[in-house]
Amino acid sequence: MHPILTNILYMLGYGLAAALVMSLALGLCVKVWNWLTPVDEWEELKKGNIAVAIVLAAVIIGFAIVVSTAISPGH
Repeated sequence: MHPILTNILYMLGYGLAAALVMSLALGLCVKVWNWLTPVDEWEELKKGNIAVAIVLAAVIIGFAIVVSTAISPGH
């Protein structure tokens, strides 16, 4: 097999694995957040509570910042 094609297949495989792991980790983060807070976020979101949506979005963005810092190469 051609080396470029092999590298492309490796890249796609690693990208798929990273997306799967990140989605599982994000799901776990949201589940832990729901467990720690006294409010049922999903019911509040279904009711259209914008404040809960903003807080949950901030939690997800904060988690993403931590993960991106952890995986980024050093200076």
